Amino acid sequence: MTMMTLLKLLLVAIAFVSTTNAFGAHTPVLSGVSNGNKMQMRARVCDLLGKRPNRQARHITFSAKRNKRVQFVNLHKKRYFSEKLGREVRIRISCKAIKTINNKYQGDVDLAAKKFGDVDL
Repeated sequence: MTMMTLLKLLLVAIAFVSTTNAFGAHTPVLSGVSNGNKMQMRARVCDLLGKRPNRQARHITFSAKRNKRVQFVNLHKKRYFSEKLGREVRIRISCKAIKTINNKYQGDVDLAAKKFGDVDL
């Protein structure tokens, strides 16, 4: 066989494999929910401070073994009234951000959002 024939055969094989899935060849697989639900998965990140999970943490056992673990952010869904928008906004923020808004900004989420990089409410 020539090099050109092998290349054509390889391209046909790649095209076939890319359209094959667990339900058989050329069967379309729907990505997402088909009942019209528009929910999407969000990362576990604070909307205000941008805190992320610590993936560098380790659990040390009694025998000094080190096992990897993840320290997640303490996130809560909280509603605040935004005077700038004239409505309530629901944001997913960490417990530290809740304390910051309540103590430093006296519950004014607009000031806190402006301070922390003009967060889109």
